[in-house]
Amino acid sequence: MSVPRIPRTPRTPGGPGTEERLREALEALAGGVHAAPDAYRTARGGWLRRERRRRLVLAVLVTVVFLLATLTGLWVLNQAPSRQGPIFNGTPGTADTAGTAAVPDGPHRGAAGPGGAP
Repeated sequence: MSVPRIPRTPRTPGGPGTEERLREALEALAGGVHAAPDAYRTARGGWLRRERRRRLVLAVLVTVVFLLATLTGLWVLNQAPSRQGPIFNGTPGTADTAGTAAVPDGPHRGAAGPGGAP
């Protein structure tokens, strides 16, 4: 494919005739370009393939991160001591060993007073 040569004349950039010469050169170049009949279909297939691959890689990455976080959490819980901690030690005012909360005596906030008034 040969591109027609346009003779060069000593002109300043942007001078008179530069735009016409550029248009002619680009039209001559574009005239020699012929697209394949199935070029868009081929390019679109490539785009769709890359998009599916990107989504698959992202789904696998999210799954791996979720599994690693879950396994790390289970490992940390497994490393905890098996004895009772200070939260569930059965002292008054805290949860007892059966898992029910101990209720201290006296009025409670939000409880209704005489006549239903707080």
